[in-house]
Amino acid sequence: MDTTLGVIAIICGIIGLLGAVIPVLPGTIISYAGLLCISFSSYSELPTATLVVWGVIAVAVIVMDYVLPGYFSKKFGGTKAGVIGATVGTIAGIFFGPLGIILGPFVGAVAGEMLAKKLTFEEALKVGFGSLMSFLVGTLFKLVVGGFLLYYIIKDVIP
Repeated sequence: MDTTLGVIAIICGIIGLLGAVIPVLPGTIISYAGLLCISFSSYSELPTATLVVWGVIAVAVIVMDYVLPGYFSKKFGGTKAGVIGATVGTIAGIFFGPLGIILGPFVGAVAGEMLAKKLTFEEALKVGFGSLMSFLVGTLFKLVVGGFLLYYIIKDVIP
């Protein structure tokens, strides 16, 4: 059973890292699930405090992932149309590979603002840049947290 828990934990850690850049995968949750999984093995040396601290960090990153797009959009002068456009662009970008994942929020925010006809093209580009910044900052946080969680998983699996 311990071997199974270790394998599942490592798989969760790797999928969690992928989820940091693929918007449809809840990467932080999956990575943390891997950490929890390995903590149930008989050889785990993870203290409860570590689980609690990383649980709090994981929740903070998840909340931040939902708050950042709206914050950056408003900070760069965006409207609700830009936020909706960025969301649609993020989802559509998945189908265009890595470049689509990166540029989808930008293109979607600009398109949303232009379709709503509330901002000029230059203002819409600024909102698109804010949306792109939101995606990059959120992805960076998810990668860092996912990397640390994978580190703890591997450290506990391989003594």
